[in-house]
Amino acid sequence: MELSNDTYLQDFGNLDLLAGQVVEGFITGLHKSPFHGFSVEFAEHRLYNTGESVRNIDWKLYGRTDKLFAKRFEEETNLRCQLVLDVSSSMYYPKKEFNKLLFSVYSAASLIYLFKKQRDAFGLSYFSDHVEFASPAKSTVAHQKFVFNELEKLMKKNVHGEGTNLASALHQIAEQVHKRSLVIIFSDMLENAITDDQLNGVFSALQHLKHNKHEVIIFNVLDHTKELNFDFDNRPYHFIDMETGQELKIHPNKVKEQYLQATQLYRKELLLKCAQYGIDLIDADINLGYYPVLQAYLIKRGKMV
Repeated sequence: MELSNDTYLQDFGNLDLLAGQVVEGFITGLHKSPFHGFSVEFAEHRLYNTGESVRNIDWKLYGRTDKLFAKRFEEETNLRCQLVLDVSSSMYYPKKEFNKLLFSVYSAASLIYLFKKQRDAFGLSYFSDHVEFASPAKSTVAHQKFVFNELEKLMKKNVHGEGTNLASALHQIAEQVHKRSLVIIFSDMLENAITDDQLNGVFSALQHLKHNKHEVIIFNVLDHTKELNFDFDNRPYHFIDMETGQELKIHPNKVKEQYLQATQLYRKELLLKCAQYGIDLIDADINLGYYPVLQAYLIKRGKMV
């Protein structure tokens, strides 16, 4: 079973187990891969140096990876990470069985599994038109269970026509996360009929996060085939706005060029502002699986520690 991009992961057990399967598959792939852009060295282990005592070698890990790792024993937390999920109605696209929200939940759960391996503290926040839930960053097993329980609630959450207020939510999160953290946001970065004032509000909120000395990654979660490329069959469609309920019957080809121009302009401006503020904006196509998310996090983490 390919766990990097399995749209039926929810059929295979609890979220904790699934996250472990995704991460272990990812790590195994890294050890087998010729890609050497970064290495995965968890807090519990470091590469064994020739001449050291063999007493602390993890032989089980050697059996799995064919590499010698020595066990580490330090107890400190390395990083503080705050996961922020957009749970507005647009995140339920394209379908109930697998959508942007479920992709974000599985990605967040997989990151938490990595956080625990590296003794990084983590918290969880999620928002629609307001912050609906926020927990502080901790690194205990009890906290992990608590956060996984909240993520599992999101998997069962029904869409209620909830709008998005990115700016307000991010301002609140910037105030709530007191200690310097790595803030990881999963959002489609979409608001209904976004105006210039709303867009400036989002940029102001992102600047607020950076002003508070946080490092920020935004995973821009989208179905690239439909939402970016507007790739629909050559026939009339009945479109329904998931946040407002507004309906439109139209042939996609008649509006495709205009849609693509508006989308590209918005994304270009968003990318420019993120670069200006030192924020990592990373495309997360729900059709490409979870490994690119884990890889991007590890690259960012490698620059911070």
